[in-house]
Amino acid sequence: ATMLPWKNGPKTELEDFYYDKGYFPSLKIGEKETNKTVHGFEKRQAVAITLGHSYDDWALAQMAQELNKTSDFTKFSARANNYKNLWDPKTQMFLPKDKDGKWVEIDPKFDGGMGGRDYYDENNGWTYLWQVQHDVKGLINLFGGVPSFEAKLDQLFREPLGRSKYELWAKFPDFTGINGQYSMGNEPSFHIPYLFNFTSSPWKTQKKIRFLLDTWYKDNVFGIPGDEDGGGMSAFVVFSSMGFYPVTPGIPVYTIGSPVFEKVAIDLPNGKQFQMIANKCSVINKYIQSAKLNGKVLDTPWFSHEQLVSGGKLELEMGPLPNKQWGLK
Repeated sequence: ATMLPWKNGPKTELEDFYYDKGYFPSLKIGEKETNKTVHGFEKRQAVAITLGHSYDDWALAQMAQELNKTSDFTKFSARANNYKNLWDPKTQMFLPKDKDGKWVEIDPKFDGGMGGRDYYDENNGWTYLWQVQHDVKGLINLFGGVPSFEAKLDQLFREPLGRSKYELWAKFPDFTGINGQYSMGNEPSFHIPYLFNFTSSPWKTQKKIRFLLDTWYKDNVFGIPGDEDGGGMSAFVVFSSMGFYPVTPGIPVYTIGSPVFEKVAIDLPNGKQFQMIANKCSVINKYIQSAKLNGKVLDTPWFSHEQLVSGGKLELEMGPLPNKQWGLK
């Protein structure tokens, strides 16, 4: 089947190229489309397709493993690494390559036509830089380690637009809820502030989540900063307000942010309940000082879905200043 956006039907030579070379090819700058199947508006989205199918193949590999299909697991696990084929270590970005394997030199902030669709989709290269939820550790390795990864995350939230918002929105109307080059208003961005939990500074996740919720999700008519699109944005708010989030769909693990409420109770089957307690939680007291899960010290910002559905209590002590040692294990 074709991978092309907004198209159904049999595969084309573009899919054959992907399976052979490990990336979806972009057109050279100024080159006219050669494949008649490509949607006239949605374009190739070559980088987004490569990243998206890397995740899809990872998900298929997990299913194959569950079914004890070893050869399928091996095949799809290898394809899950295809995202690495578009990594440019010089710019530390995922950039397009043409059919000859040469980089298509672009401005990842702004190039790619309407919505960046020649290469990305609705958002730019800064958003798609983090679309490796299935292999965050692999992405960290591409950066050369945690310090560089964290520095790039910091830069994301302060990198200038490089142009007026008027000019930006004329080409990227879905790039909303802006904080530096971070776009709160579109689904590919939802997991990004939680990536600080993979670094030496989990407190930055706590800070960013509270800032983003307070800035872009006010309890008024301006409380939706972008396209709701099937409930994804509301799900982000509900999870984040409770104090945790599933970074990787397909891995039954949650990472901890900063709860908005002092107490949240999730009713479960068989009369069980999972409680999320945030003692002294407030607008000021947004940083986790310590944590206990079912009475035992928790010094990592992770807990499993199994622990949630088994019922119990996750209890956080909150304070006005970050405990920069919490969550490092």
